[in-house]
Amino acid sequence: MSNQPSILAGSIEYLKGVGPTKGNMLKKELGIFTFNDLLMHFPFRYVDKTQFHRIKDLGPDSDNVQLRGILRRINVMGEGRKRRMVGSFRDETGVIELVWFKGIHWLEKNLNIGGEYIVFGKVNFFRNQLNIPHPEIEDVSAANAKKAATFAPVYPSTDKLNAKGLDAKGQRKLVAALFNKITPSDIKENLPTYIIQKFKFLGRYDAFRSIHFPQNQQELNAARNRLKFEELFFLQLRLLQIKRRRKDSIKGFAFPKIANYFNRFFNEKLPFELTGAQKRVLKEIRKDLGSGIQMNRLLQGDVGSGKTIVGLMAMLMAMDNDFQACLMAPTEILAQQHFISISEYVDGLGINVGFLSGSVKGKKRKLLLEQLKEGDIHLLIGTHALIEDPVEFKNLALAITDEQHRFGVAQRAKLWAKSKPYPPHILVMTATPIPRTLSMTLYGDLDVSVIDELPPGRKEIKTLHKTENHRMRVMGFMREEIAKGRQVYVVYPLIEESETLDLQNLEEGHESLSREFPISDYQISVVHGRMKPKDKDFEMQRFVKGETQIMIATTVIEVGVNVPNASVMVIENTERFGLSQLHQLRGRVGRGAEQSFCILMSSFKLSTEAKERIATMVRTNNGFEIAEADLKLRGPGNMEGTQQSGILNFRIADLAKDGRILQTAREVAARILDDDPNFLRPEHASIKYYFDHHGKKLKGWSLIS
Repeated sequence: MSNQPSILAGSIEYLKGVGPTKGNMLKKELGIFTFNDLLMHFPFRYVDKTQFHRIKDLGPDSDNVQLRGILRRINVMGEGRKRRMVGSFRDETGVIELVWFKGIHWLEKNLNIGGEYIVFGKVNFFRNQLNIPHPEIEDVSAANAKKAATFAPVYPSTDKLNAKGLDAKGQRKLVAALFNKITPSDIKENLPTYIIQKFKFLGRYDAFRSIHFPQNQQELNAARNRLKFEELFFLQLRLLQIKRRRKDSIKGFAFPKIANYFNRFFNEKLPFELTGAQKRVLKEIRKDLGSGIQMNRLLQGDVGSGKTIVGLMAMLMAMDNDFQACLMAPTEILAQQHFISISEYVDGLGINVGFLSGSVKGKKRKLLLEQLKEGDIHLLIGTHALIEDPVEFKNLALAITDEQHRFGVAQRAKLWAKSKPYPPHILVMTATPIPRTLSMTLYGDLDVSVIDELPPGRKEIKTLHKTENHRMRVMGFMREEIAKGRQVYVVYPLIEESETLDLQNLEEGHESLSREFPISDYQISVVHGRMKPKDKDFEMQRFVKGETQIMIATTVIEVGVNVPNASVMVIENTERFGLSQLHQLRGRVGRGAEQSFCILMSSFKLSTEAKERIATMVRTNNGFEIAEADLKLRGPGNMEGTQQSGILNFRIADLAKDGRILQTAREVAARILDDDPNFLRPEHASIKYYFDHHGKKLKGWSLIS
């Protein structure tokens, strides 16, 4: 293929109708530097101009409408800022007013009383009368009527762009000018003919033309399908290629044996029988660790599914092969929780477990670092303090990160440097269930394991939705549970009163709960994010030891608090929380053998989305079902942890809606890589050209996990 620069590489200011001033504005406001950037600047919605409405059918709820009729008269009224032009517009069914506040001089000169026009705009209801402010108006002629019968694209804009005439209509003109300048040969095909034929895709030029100027809904759908597939296909091709190359080229420490540590723990210390899911995941990890190739595995498991035991048993495999292992958690609370539980699990096996965080200082820290370097500490658990420069391992071979989305890429990369001569095996654990489409994208270059069953004996948490008029009954229920010897969490979204949010905050909540649960009979812990770590830990420990019956908290307890005796979770102002956060909070109870409850308190007035979130929580305890619902409600860019992923900056694909296209794209990409990994066959020349020039810019989020 020709290596001559494409016309699409041309600078945007050289497009007809742009120039230096508008060009700079497009660069600053929309990131459009070249013709290609404008081509890839897709409309975010379309206005249906294929249909005409009748005036008699319009009402206060009507949105954008298109009318055809006669302009009967126009009057200019008012002075100064109140100056406006009002036109009377009639079709065969009725009359409506058209109102303009700007461009009056031009309109007076160019509009003809008695002329037939096509009018388009949003219906407004003012003083019990319908009107259309600032409508688009065009003379009816064969050419104009034909041009109007389209799906008009609407592009994202800003106030600054609007002021320069680069509103949706102005941008539409620029895209039209671009298509007047380019030909089909300027937009190179990047998919093989056999794929285009198999899926009945539009050609690439036609897809771009139709995404900007579709003639009807069918044409728009065809363009979207083609361009969504293309975007997802090249992303998956890149991720799968990275995964395969890593497996081919990045060697890892071999763990050939399962020996004393693992077997003694399994036979003598395992506190419960492993579930089928845990056994399956351990086999997958065992196979990876014995292969001599670096493991990069994501372990997903719902709250309470037993990921920590699986992580520990993987660390014991490292110890059986004379290596060290570490576990890194995002918060001190969570790291402490892991340290306490793992230390208890391995007690009596001759294993030295170390803990390192920012709060470990002085002689204690110095001694720990010396022991780690000498190999006297077998397992190190802690926060991101593990990756700081002074921390040296003797022979680290397995690194586990918990809730990895809370660590930056650079932080995770530092783990690699702690291990020689090979990078450590990586196990990424998350209790945030990830929808399948996100998993294939965010972690498309990792192997994925899922623990999808809870340990035996765990009872499903009962979730109830209550409003303010049920509060006294909820208080009574809390008293009943405390009388049985249980404990209760009460979670609030804010710490201090906010003028902008009418919420019952933590401080007010503490006051009212103190009245209902007097200090003579009850003890209450208070924990929030602004407390000093030492004070926070003191309050947490009081609750863990059972010295307090109620813990009032903000979402700092979302992860890392494990109190099997706590049986009730009351979440105040539920409507202020996201679905995944609600699910994480609910997971703080249900950790013992007793029946547990999650009570969702909310106001009476709820948005449609809030009602849907609450209904989902009441309906299911399944974290993956909740994650799918969350993805549909909020979209991928707003889900916890995904914001830092450049991968999610899709131009047209939508993971909440395009799961089937993504799955197909991944399957096609996998088949091509199996068959022709270097794209050497003639039919794959278009893939190779595009991949070499564009595809390698795509970066997987987890490339250095």
